[in-house]
Amino acid sequence: MAGLTPILATLKDFLPSSLFGRALVIIVAPIVLLQLVVVVIFFDRHWDNMTERMARGVVGDITMVIEMLGTAPSDKNAERLASVSLRNLQLNFTLTDDTALPPTASDWQLGVPRWALSRELEDHLGYPYQLRKGNTANFVTVFVGLPAGLLTVQVPVSRLTASTSHILLLWMTGSSLVLLTIAIIFLRNQVRPILKLAEAAEDFGKGRVTERFKPTGAREIRQAAAQFLNMRDRILRHLQQRTEMLAGVSHDLRTPLTRIKLELEMLGSSEEVANLRGDVIEMERMLDEYLEFARGQDQEDPVTTDLGNLLQEVASDARREGRDVALNVEGNMVLKLRRDSFKRCLTNLVGNALRFGSQVHISAARRSDSIVIAVDDDGPGIPEAHRELVFRPFQRLEQSRNPDTGGVGLGLSIARDAARSHGGDITLSKSPLGGLRALIYLPV
Repeated sequence: MAGLTPILATLKDFLPSSLFGRALVIIVAPIVLLQLVVVVIFFDRHWDNMTERMARGVVGDITMVIEMLGTAPSDKNAERLASVSLRNLQLNFTLTDDTALPPTASDWQLGVPRWALSRELEDHLGYPYQLRKGNTANFVTVFVGLPAGLLTVQVPVSRLTASTSHILLLWMTGSSLVLLTIAIIFLRNQVRPILKLAEAAEDFGKGRVTERFKPTGAREIRQAAAQFLNMRDRILRHLQQRTEMLAGVSHDLRTPLTRIKLELEMLGSSEEVANLRGDVIEMERMLDEYLEFARGQDQEDPVTTDLGNLLQEVASDARREGRDVALNVEGNMVLKLRRDSFKRCLTNLVGNALRFGSQVHISAARRSDSIVIAVDDDGPGIPEAHRELVFRPFQRLEQSRNPDTGGVGLGLSIARDAARSHGGDITLSKSPLGGLRALIYLPV
């Protein structure tokens, strides 16, 4: 079994990777194998034996003509025999006084029928002979050295080969092409629903809900498509319920917070009142971030967006606060985005970089089938072991960031949630500026 592993690995490299290609191989391979077996059996048994018998018949006719000519044939007898032979045996022969056979034709390659004729002449003729090409491709010339002279016989190729062989090859080729055409049409119709299901899943992963998708194809494919639609509806329903629940909680909490703020305004000024007012402001900011995190991207439809202009807006908003933000966009990048959601993602990353660094550099470039956006800062960075931890909701690394900064640890979670809803992702690494680099990957 271990010896078959390298062979199977080698065969796997030659197999097509697509379902259509593999299914086509499954259908075509047995047909080709069957046809090869039929051809081998036909040529090894039937065609070879039939060719040998036909060549033997030609040699028998030539031998009969030689015996009828005799050792000293007259010109009249030779002419009469030539006429009868041409009319009944399809052999055109002439007898001359030459005694030497022509030289061997080294540039003429014998085919299977001619090789069979040569073998039968060798076994049954009993006279020296020589085979040469005829005047046309439809004839073979046999030279026989007789005591009476040189006998030249023009043998038609039709007497050495059977027309059924060409018919069989034509039938096998034609039937194979017809079966291959039917298989291709059938398989394309079966694979097309799978491709549509894959496109619908990809669109859903990128945040684009395709309402026109309908389950089609074979029963199993329709079942898989129906389960995908059910799963998609459950996810959308869950996101909607999460948004509605936290929106309701936020609204209910704002009412008592408003009353508390009014009560604090009536208490005058003191250190305790100021602390309470700060706590209320912090609670309002927390509620805003909770609602923003819960809202997700299900309330916004994707629109065609110029990513370069969107990045310019984010950079301009940061520069209005007097911060140093550099922007470099390579090429024209237009794609479908949930514009407000993705702008929130960029704003969170840039704001995070500005909060902990003095310089921020934003760059965007197309890399094969994706767009890569980098946000670099010169801040303290994040230890490699904690770079995934900061994406969890409500996580803040106080040991690596300023403990006086605001927020509840939802900025990076909201940013990654927005990127993933577009089919992409966000990763963190060390920046060339010395701080943190946030990389956004967007498929196109």
